[in-house]
Amino acid sequence: MDAQRPLNETGVLNLQDILQHAVSILQKYSHLYSYVESNRLDVFIERNHLKPAIKAILDAKWGHLSAITGLDHPGQPDASDPQHQKDHLEVLYHFCQKSIIVTLRVSLDYHDARLPSICDLVPVATLYERELMEMFGIHIENTPDPSRLLLPDDWPSGVYPLRKSFKGLENTSTMS
Repeated sequence: MDAQRPLNETGVLNLQDILQHAVSILQKYSHLYSYVESNRLDVFIERNHLKPAIKAILDAKWGHLSAITGLDHPGQPDASDPQHQKDHLEVLYHFCQKSIIVTLRVSLDYHDARLPSICDLVPVATLYERELMEMFGIHIENTPDPSRLLLPDDWPSGVYPLRKSFKGLENTSTMS
């Protein structure tokens, strides 16, 4: 059986085998998985496992990075204390193999929103990393290009337009 494209006895791609192969690649980095749809798997990982997990996916030749998404989750319950609301950011790394999607999900505290750059593994990730930095305020450690991508150079420091707390700029007269 081809590790990249498991086939059933009729020679048809078997989605469950392909997803199970992804789980086997990532099992040492996470023990929490969610099958979102029949062709989608979410894998919840800690920040320190991000680069090893991505390297494992690439070494196994399991698909390609299709996108990186940032999310802001204000006031979500803390699993260890359901009465306490914990604000956090989340970064999703989407890997595709044909119509099958595996998403690595990394949760970050607002006050410790940092991730290692993956550009040494996936050079085109630089555009996504730059977007995460300026739109969400996530610090990407050792990114090769920390320059602005979308916002003007005179955009105020510490103002992140894709965070849900963003309500617009108070004084827009300084913006041209």
